[in-house]
Amino acid sequence: MAFHLRDVTLLTSDSPAQTSTDIRIDDAGTITEIGRALPRHDTDGVVDAKGALCLPGFVNTHNHSPLMIVRGMVEDKGFAPAYIPGVPQGHWLSEDDTLALARLGVMEMLCAGATTIVDYYRCPEALAQAADEFGLRAMIGGRVMDMDTAALAEGRFERDTTLGVETLRAALDVIEKWDGHDRISTILAPHAPDSCSRDIFTEMRNIAAKTGKQVHTHLSQSQWEVDQLIAREGMTPTEFLDDLGLLSPDLIAAHCIFMSDSDISRFGQANAVVAHAPIGNASFGAAAPIKSLKEAGARITLCTDTKSADMFEAMRMSLATARWRAGMSFDFNAREVFGWATTAGAEALKGHAATGMLRVGDPADLILLDPLAPNLHPVLDGFGIVAHSGSAANVTDVMVQGEWLIRDRRPTRVNMEDVITEAHTTAQKLWARAAS
Repeated sequence: MAFHLRDVTLLTSDSPAQTSTDIRIDDAGTITEIGRALPRHDTDGVVDAKGALCLPGFVNTHNHSPLMIVRGMVEDKGFAPAYIPGVPQGHWLSEDDTLALARLGVMEMLCAGATTIVDYYRCPEALAQAADEFGLRAMIGGRVMDMDTAALAEGRFERDTTLGVETLRAALDVIEKWDGHDRISTILAPHAPDSCSRDIFTEMRNIAAKTGKQVHTHLSQSQWEVDQLIAREGMTPTEFLDDLGLLSPDLIAAHCIFMSDSDISRFGQANAVVAHAPIGNASFGAAAPIKSLKEAGARITLCTDTKSADMFEAMRMSLATARWRAGMSFDFNAREVFGWATTAGAEALKGHAATGMLRVGDPADLILLDPLAPNLHPVLDGFGIVAHSGSAANVTDVMVQGEWLIRDRRPTRVNMEDVITEAHTTAQKLWARAAS
């Protein structure tokens, strides 16, 4: 159905400021006109936005949707669930468990304004199914690793070749099944340099060379990882990926915290992509050297890494942590981090139709914010109010390719109450197991 969005306050990274306008969207979900007081067509479904801020949908570049199960439970215990004993681990989850939790994680991201996400974990078929049910764009990967997950949680690195074979097979199966889908695409997702052997990363490199797939991994997310790679390989994690030929514009690396000056230079010269996770990093007292990485040539994108789905908070935290890490530097501002959350992510990811923009000819992937939210007024600088004061709670409506996926804060395709109930039941079961 064609839509006529009347009276929106449009804010995109290429606009000088917020603009009061109308937007027309055709039956294919493409923006066909933008302008003040566009004449109404009889075939249009008219939506009066009442001056609401209208933004491009966020591109959330690194997530593990089932891991919302540990939210509020691990932030005081360590830096990542896979490395923390006494919490539910990925290898415990069945396909049904993964689907129940992924549905909640995906629903949260969508309700928070993400229209394109990267999501990878065990049981990737369940992740793809969850994303497909809600209708947003998703790049799905199977988490590949060959270090025993139970041992890893206890601080031991013990190779498990059977696990490597199983997780690689699941990753390849999801690629075979979902490639060619109109909104679901796939990535290669080795977990991290410390949890994957050289053989796993070599296989990922070879598959990437044959298929053109991007490689998405964690990198230098802890000093523990750095120490392990130096002991095992005689080099840092960044040097390890460079040695394998994986440092390239097609590498998307989450975190990138514990990097030497040489690592930063290597990464930047390769024009590789940082999936910056400032919320999760800050929760365990860390901050990535984003200013140095950007100056070295790295491309910066934003993610929430399932600690929350709030990309507004991620924008705000990215500014705060960059200023802290760089010694009160004000090199970055609200407009730039808005770009990290939208256009930079769309440009960095391959194999999808999102642009992170709202121009004539772009797909209508957009969000509307509550025009009566007190925290969004006065709107003197749209970028400033969104990045410094906005919240996921302000998102009222979300559209992808011209289809309303969220209306009045509720999903249109899936029953919200059922998703929450099923995920809660699954979480109780898994946490009971962890306590036993």
